Amino acid sequence: MKNAPIRALIADDEALARKFIHRMLRDDHDVEIVGECSDGKETVAMIRKQDPDLVFLDVQMPEMNGFAVLEAIGIERLPEIIFATAYEQYAIRAFELHALDYLLKPFDQARFKEAIKHAKERFRSVRQSDGRMQISALLETIKSKPPYLARLVIKAGGRITFLSADEINWIQADDKYVHLHTSKGSPMVRQTLSAMETQLDPKKFRRVHRSAIVNLERIKELQPLFNGEHSILLEDGTKLTLSRNYKDKLFEVLGKPL
Repeated sequence: MKNAPIRALIADDEALARKFIHRMLRDDHDVEIVGECSDGKETVAMIRKQDPDLVFLDVQMPEMNGFAVLEAIGIERLPEIIFATAYEQYAIRAFELHALDYLLKPFDQARFKEAIKHAKERFRSVRQSDGRMQISALLETIKSKPPYLARLVIKAGGRITFLSADEINWIQADDKYVHLHTSKGSPMVRQTLSAMETQLDPKKFRRVHRSAIVNLERIKELQPLFNGEHSILLEDGTKLTLSRNYKDKLFEVLGKPL
């Protein structure tokens, strides 16, 4: 970094997040932004084409998530990585364990400046090989972790609480947030329904509609409707719609009606 600036790539599916990073680096002469990406496949292609020194990498992106991007590139060709994530689950613990920097959304200017300071220090000390070893260890940790979440971390009102997945009755989509409906309340977390679906055991939780996931143990009754759809009645009295697109997969795990 003595002469040439750090060549950085921004990979995030949120336009506001990309804009924020752009603004933070606008007057930083030590960093040159060489491109932006909004999904995983585009990120892999751009890394291979531009060979950046540093990537601001969102963990959850369409097409391929951040971890899949790392595996596709391969450890030997990886640039330095600053992860960005909105999810306070297993990934955060793994990042801390392997001393990789990350930005927890929504991050502020002070936290961003701290992350970019760490990146500059790494380039000054030429520790890229150490970084690759850390990322390699991180990927092994991700692969060896339990495949599905048993407990969720909820941050609200300045407090962090824990919610067992088994306590969830159903999950409702709300743009880039979800409501976790339980018998005690409906906490909201910053996560898309699709991302949540990949983290829950499909033997216990199934998508029944584009905007709803159901705990199978809470289903009390299914009532046929028109056009191949069904009404789902949960034990707490909640009624949801089982759309045709998800009917077959639900019956695969529930069993066909006799």
